Amino acid sequence: MPGHHMRRQDKAITDPGELEAVLLGQKLVTLAMCMDGEPYLVTMDYGYDPEVRAIYFHCASEGKKLEFLGANPRVWGQVVEDLGYIAGECDHAYRSVHFSGRVELLDVPNEKRAALHLLMRKFEPEANVAKRTESVERSLAKVVVGKIRIKDVSGKKSVPSTK
Repeated sequence: MPGHHMRRQDKAITDPGELEAVLLGQKLVTLAMCMDGEPYLVTMDYGYDPEVRAIYFHCASEGKKLEFLGANPRVWGQVVEDLGYIAGECDHAYRSVHFSGRVELLDVPNEKRAALHLLMRKFEPEANVAKRTESVERSLAKVVVGKIRIKDVSGKKSVPSTK
C-alpha cells in the first residue's frame, strides 16, 4: 500500500530472492476481493512465474469468485510459509508475502495452456505431467485461468531466536 510502512521493520523481508522463494515454495494463496463494499476471501492453489511476476490460478466457469472479479479485478493476496510453533517462546515462526495486483482472465489458448502446465509441474510428479497433457487440451475451453500481475509486494517474517 502506498504511503504505508511496516511497524516492525526488523521483521520485514526486503530481499527479493527471499520474497520469491516464499512465492515459489508454497501451495496456497489467499486472495481478498471486494464488490459493492462487501469483502470476499478465497484460498486456492496457485503457480508463480517469477519471469513475469505473476500468479496463476484456475477455477470453474461460474461462481462467487468470478462475480467479484468481474465487478472489481483488483485483489490483495497473501502467501504464508508456516514454520511452526516455537515451544517455550509463545510464538509462531513464519514467512509471509503480501501483494496487490489485478486479475486478468486469460482467453488465449496458448496462455491458458502454459499456465495450466505451470500449475501441473508444481503439483504433479513429472511422469504425470506428460500423461495429463491430453486432459489439459480437453479442459482448455471449459476452465477459467486467472493471471495476477503482482504490483506491490512486501514480506514479513518471524523466525526462532538463536540463543
